[in-house]
Amino acid sequence: MERAARGRFSRLPQLAGRSFIPLGLFARLPLAMLAMGTLTLVTSVTGSFAAGGAAAGAVGIGSALGAPVLGALADRRGQRPVLLLSALLNTVAVLALVFIANTTSEAGDFPPAVLVAAFAAGATCPQVGPLARVRWMALTANAAGPSAPSGGAARELDTALSYESTADELTFVLGPALVGILASLVAPWLPLALAAAMTITLVPAFAVHPTHGAVPATGRPVRRKGTGRAQPVKLPWVVALPVLAMVCMGTFFGSTQAALSAFSAGLAGTEIAGLLYAVMGLSSAVAAFSVAYWPRRAGLALRWVLCAALMAGLAVLLLVPASLPMMAAVLLVLGLPVGPVMVTVFAVGGQVAPAGRLGTVMTALASGIVAGTAIGSSIGGQLAQLHGPAAAFLVPVCAAAALALLGAGAAVVLRRRA
Repeated sequence: MERAARGRFSRLPQLAGRSFIPLGLFARLPLAMLAMGTLTLVTSVTGSFAAGGAAAGAVGIGSALGAPVLGALADRRGQRPVLLLSALLNTVAVLALVFIANTTSEAGDFPPAVLVAAFAAGATCPQVGPLARVRWMALTANAAGPSAPSGGAARELDTALSYESTADELTFVLGPALVGILASLVAPWLPLALAAAMTITLVPAFAVHPTHGAVPATGRPVRRKGTGRAQPVKLPWVVALPVLAMVCMGTFFGSTQAALSAFSAGLAGTEIAGLLYAVMGLSSAVAAFSVAYWPRRAGLALRWVLCAALMAGLAVLLLVPASLPMMAAVLLVLGLPVGPVMVTVFAVGGQVAPAGRLGTVMTALASGIVAGTAIGSSIGGQLAQLHGPAAAFLVPVCAAAALALLGAGAAVVLRRRA
C-alpha cells in the first residue's frame, strides 16, 4: 500500500519529465511576490499605506483582467509564444514599476504612472500555474489513450491537480515571506527586481519545455451550424459555477487576511497576521497533497459540497480565539478542507471546459481567486475598521457557505451531463 501511494506521485515525473515539476514550481513564484512586493516598495518610498494599497490593488485588478486574455491567447496560439511574450512584457513592466517608484521617492509625490506600471505588471504576469494544469490534463489524457479505462486517467489527473494546488499554496506562503526578508534586510526594491529576474529566466524555460507540445494551438474554436457557416465556440454557462466558486474562495482568503490583521493588531502588531495566515496555507497545502489518495467513488461534486460545508463550519471557530496560539490552532484546522476544495473546483472546471478552451477556463478560475481576494479584503477591512475583527470573521463564514451552495449546483449540473 505504501509503495502504491508513493507511486502515484512518482508517476508525475514519468509523464512530464523530471525538470517540469521544479520548473513549474519556481516559475510561478514571481506572481506570488508581485502584489506584496509592490505594496512594500510603494509604501516604503511614499510613506503612505494608502498609496501602497492602491498600487497593490492595481496589480490585482490587472492580473484578474489579464489572466483570461493570456489564457485565451494560449488556447489559440499555443502556450509557448504567449508565455515568452508575457515574460518579456512583465519583466519590462516590473522594472518600470521599480524605476518609477524610486523616482517618486526622490520627487516626493505619487504620480499616476505608478498605478499604470502596477496594472501592467499584473496584467502581463505569466500564468504558469493555470497553464501547467492544462498541460497535466493533456498529459494524463494522452497517457491513458483512447482504449484505457477512464479511472486511471482520472486518478492521475487528481494526483497532478493535488500537486498543483500544493505548489500554489507553498508559493503563496513563500513569496510574501521572501519579500519581507529581502525588503527588510537589503532594500525594498530588491524583491521586485528578483521577481523580474526569475520571470525572464524561468518562465521562458517553462515555455519551451517539451510538455508544451501536449497542448497544441487550436486556433479560433468554431462550430458549424445547419447553414454550414462557422460560428465561434462560446464558453458554456456551466463554466460560471467553478469561476464563481473561485471568487468565493478568494473572498474567503482576502477577508481572512483582513480580519487577521485587525485581530493581531490588538495583540502583537499587524505583521503577525502574515505568519498566522501562513499556518492555514501550510495545512491547506498538506491536505491538497492528500487528495491524490482519496477514494473517487463519492465523485467531485460531493467532495466539493462536503469540504466547503466543513470550511463554513470551521470558519465559525475564528470567532472564538482570544490569543495568538489559539488562533494559530484554529487556522491549522481550518486549512484542512481548503486545499481539497481548490483541487476539486479546478477538476470540475476541466470537466466542463469545451475542447480547445482549457487555458481560458483555467486562467479564469485563477482570476476568480484574485478578484475574490480583492473583494474579501475590501469588505473584511471595512468591517474590521467599523466593527472590529469579529465582524470581519463573518465574511469567510459566508464565503464558505456560498461555496457549498455552488457545489450543490455543480452536483446537479454534473449529474445531468453524465
